[in-house]
Amino acid sequence: MLGTIFVVSGARSVARPDDQVSQAKPVTDRLTPVLEKTSSGMPADTRTLIQVNGAAQLAGGLLLVSRAHRPAAAALALSLIPTTLAGHPFWTEHDPERRRAHQIHFLKNLGLFGGLLVAALDTEGRPGMAWRGGHLVRHARDSARRQVKSTRRQMSMARRQVRMARRIARRQPRIARRAARIGHFMGTVRGRLPV
Repeated sequence: MLGTIFVVSGARSVARPDDQVSQAKPVTDRLTPVLEKTSSGMPADTRTLIQVNGAAQLAGGLLLVSRAHRPAAAALALSLIPTTLAGHPFWTEHDPERRRAHQIHFLKNLGLFGGLLVAALDTEGRPGMAWRGGHLVRHARDSARRQVKSTRRQMSMARRQVRMARRIARRQPRIARRAARIGHFMGTVRGRLPV
């Protein structure tokens, strides 16, 4: 539904751009030096710029119902800026009735612009990029904390094992001496036992 107005006005701009040349001339005259400096290959005459803007609105309006609705909404929002500035400059009108009419259309286009921004940023219920980024940071931080705890536990266990190994190493000579004594004792006892 949001795209209907863009399809209709875009088709009108492509088919009959001459109807809008006089209104668009002040805006396109300001854009012409910028377009010539960037040498983007974009035509600089008013009539062609109206047709290009109309084609963008026509295509964007049709694409709003497709899977590419987010880029289409962003493109439509951008195309709405020069259309609104050229078509409804209420600040230049001296007649109160015409000024009010242009102001209403200007505000209508401003509302459409807001709706297009919402459509461009819509994630269809899925988390947005800001949430995903924050979630990724929290997940990485929690993972790092778990890794630090695990490393500390392993270091503590390793210290205990080192202490036990030192104790065993200190006792090893005593144990060996006792075993030798016991072995010697057993050998002498065996020699005394009757067969």
